[in-house]
Amino acid sequence: MESTQTRPVDMAAGPQPLPISVSVITLNEERNLPRCLESVRGLATEIAVLDSGSVDSTAEIARGFGAGFEVLPWQGHSGQYTAAFKICSQPWILTIDADEAVTPELAASIRALFARGDPKENGFWMNRRTFYLGDWIWNTWQPEWRLRLVRRSSVRMHGVDPHVEPKVDGPTGKLAGDLLHYPVFRDFHDHLTKTIKYARSMADSYAAAGRRAHWYHLVFSPLGAFFKHLILKQGWRDGWRGWLISSAKLVNVLAKYAFLMELQHTNHESERHP
Repeated sequence: MESTQTRPVDMAAGPQPLPISVSVITLNEERNLPRCLESVRGLATEIAVLDSGSVDSTAEIARGFGAGFEVLPWQGHSGQYTAAFKICSQPWILTIDADEAVTPELAASIRALFARGDPKENGFWMNRRTFYLGDWIWNTWQPEWRLRLVRRSSVRMHGVDPHVEPKVDGPTGKLAGDLLHYPVFRDFHDHLTKTIKYARSMADSYAAAGRRAHWYHLVFSPLGAFFKHLILKQGWRDGWRGWLISSAKLVNVLAKYAFLMELQHTNHESERHP
């Protein structure tokens, strides 16, 4: 792992920084990283960026914000986040993606939390709000609670690639204010392309864990996902964007189980004809 030493964020003016390390993993994030790091300026004692081989100006941008910058070849989502946590030195970690940003309201909630002393909880959830094809989504992906502020001594990664998330033992709480998400979807075609890519990764993880797909997964699970996002979460209120998101979710679930069935067939044939 190549590194430059992680150093405290410059706090020449403003409130006292909190005992938090902001953890960010990157790969060619020169477009998103300035917004991300600007949103946490002055909030944390340390910013630690773990990169997997950027060839753009990601490193220069990170260092310009006073962040420590280390390079580690991609270890998978779980492995990369785990490695990112290990380079953090503060007792608390705020883990955010490069395409996310902390709102002033959320930052104020975090400051108010620590103003009362060291929290008794081991983790805190925050709602993530997504900007999609030119507007904010208020229903289809809402609420989307994410555990992002965690006590370093108790955190571990949970789930299967690509859908992994931090998990802690003990009590957790919720924070007011949103974590803003700016995914780079150029258009619906780009959304579907990435959706299918994630579906393939999930199918590989399911297969490795011994999970199996059956015909009814291809029929009922995609329809259930579509119904959940469009009707139960009132995605229709987001207009055409809600319909696109719900449709993409249907494709995602269908592709996931189709890929898994394909892997099962391939493995079965390999066992029959070694």
